[in-house]
Amino acid sequence: MAAGRYDDRVTSTFERDDRTTSVPPPDALEALLRVGVLTLQAGNTAFRTRKWIDAIAPKLGFEAVSVIVSLDSITVSARCGSERLTAMRELGPPGINVTRIAQLERLARTMRPEAPPAEIAAAVAKIESAAPRYSLQQIAVAVGLASGGFAFLSGAATPETFAAALGGGSGQWLRLWLTRRRLNQFGAAALSAIMASGLFVLVAGAGSHLGFSFVHYPAGFIASILFLVPGFPLIAGLFDLLQYQTVAAVSRLAYGVMMLLAVAFGLSIVIAVGGVEVSRQPSIELAYTLKLFFRAVASFVSGCAFAMLFNNSPRTAFAAGLLALGANDLRLILTDMGMMLAPAAFFAALLIGLVALVMDQRFNVPPLAMTVAPIVS
Repeated sequence: MAAGRYDDRVTSTFERDDRTTSVPPPDALEALLRVGVLTLQAGNTAFRTRKWIDAIAPKLGFEAVSVIVSLDSITVSARCGSERLTAMRELGPPGINVTRIAQLERLARTMRPEAPPAEIAAAVAKIESAAPRYSLQQIAVAVGLASGGFAFLSGAATPETFAAALGGGSGQWLRLWLTRRRLNQFGAAALSAIMASGLFVLVAGAGSHLGFSFVHYPAGFIASILFLVPGFPLIAGLFDLLQYQTVAAVSRLAYGVMMLLAVAFGLSIVIAVGGVEVSRQPSIELAYTLKLFFRAVASFVSGCAFAMLFNNSPRTAFAAGLLALGANDLRLILTDMGMMLAPAAFFAALLIGLVALVMDQRFNVPPLAMTVAPIVS
């Protein structure tokens, strides 16, 4: 879901000392603020946004800069000599666009010193105007495949996997369609949950009448709505909390919890109307080697699909799929060997974090690009 344009109102204050002889022009602060706004609108963490604003500020002539970030606003205060400038801007509803995050971080890293603010503004405008990498239909198909993968990883057989794929793809299509029409994000999540899980129930009902056996019904039913789990804001909020960005972290986590409640609300309506039983049932029995192979395929497809949902480049999406394959298979093998779920998940998450750290240091790939999709899948 790409971030869009929102309210551009800016409130600025100026404290000028007559002894100041050389100060950055007012549009330098506007350029600095615009980078922060677009970075946050794309879903980046508050501490990395601060990091890149700190990197850009000296190149624009500022001696010191202070940044305050919440979920829906950013305030930047910059100083040059005895002059201080402060600007605040509203962000609007949060979005996710990893490509935009990478491009803005690359701009901050490579920008030459004393670059004219107009040049920076032009570069930022070009990044902002870039179209999403994938169409609505491509994202819907990818999420449908991911939902089918989730169903198989949860122990579902072919009928439940097929129904979950139809439900997940249709729910994601509705979600994007509603979001692009600026419907409230929580309402869009609830309606998408109803669409995805409701379609699964309808397909399962029709399949049962045609003679197909839906033995692992709960696995497919839950998998059909897992694409609605707000992994990006929850993980970004956790990262911010670990970096002492408390205001941004708490607001992100609150947003994630509200999104989960909206999804649960939509799901509960379908459960109540359809009389769905969601108690856990035994997984499908397959030869262990064959099960490992299908697990690997399902993990890879799910990781790639979520990376596409976050507007990653095809190369990064492929890398995220491979990482999801390795980490998820590690977790499942450890649980098959008798390890408890929590430590198995810890080792898988540790592997993802270490790979993301290497990718950030050696290839300048934002950590969120390599962590969220594999963890969610």
